[in-house]
Amino acid sequence: MTTVDVPTLDGFADAYLTYPDGSGPHPGVLLYMDAFGVRPHLRAMADRLASAGYTVLVPNVFYRHGRAPVVNLPEFIDPARRPEIFQRLGPIVRSLTPELVMRDADAYLRSLADSPLTTDGPVGVTGYCMGAGLALRTAATHPGRVCAAAGFHGGNLASTEPDSPHLLADRVAAELYFGHADQDRALPPEQVDRLEKALTDAGVRHRCEVYPGAHHGFTQADTAAYHPGAAERHWAALLDLFDRSLKSD
Repeated sequence: MTTVDVPTLDGFADAYLTYPDGSGPHPGVLLYMDAFGVRPHLRAMADRLASAGYTVLVPNVFYRHGRAPVVNLPEFIDPARRPEIFQRLGPIVRSLTPELVMRDADAYLRSLADSPLTTDGPVGVTGYCMGAGLALRTAATHPGRVCAAAGFHGGNLASTEPDSPHLLADRVAAELYFGHADQDRALPPEQVDRLEKALTDAGVRHRCEVYPGAHHGFTQADTAAYHPGAAERHWAALLDLFDRSLKSD
């Protein structure tokens, strides 16, 4: 477990790199953060994924605004009581355009491919909240590098905007999994249906599930949105996808 600096076209992205104890190498996984960024809880999630047999890279996608943490956060995040957190994060999130996302994704994937800690071959990608959209864009933009991708409580995955992530479905070669929260204003039912239709029409191998009783952010144990049952369901689905796609007999 260590912090690494990933060279990009715009500088260096600080990132958390974690891997199993013992001998390697292991299949690579790119883990995209939520808007709150790389912090102790997200590193713990990466460590849990690494313990299942993966080398995991968690980049600070906001690196253009500074090293993580870009915004100082309390140990327990409750946006309803701390609205200034989103007020500060909003402009930073909006500054990360699809063009910048994909330019950076190339650097993150190259870093994993060049690492002696990863096996040869395609990688897996997973993302949370805003990271779910980044995962979908990465799978679509790098179909030869990504064989499995997942997203959880993603927002605006299938909006009516001209750059909505779902419009890239016909470029995806990976198997996809999405775990939606049924009480998520950032992904209303019409977007859930639109994403499902786009993936089906494009012939993408996928499974989309709606988690009952879950809110946006249900996997994040350091936030008010955390739902233990839904979080464990997410782990089961994620490991099933990656174990089937990334581990060979």
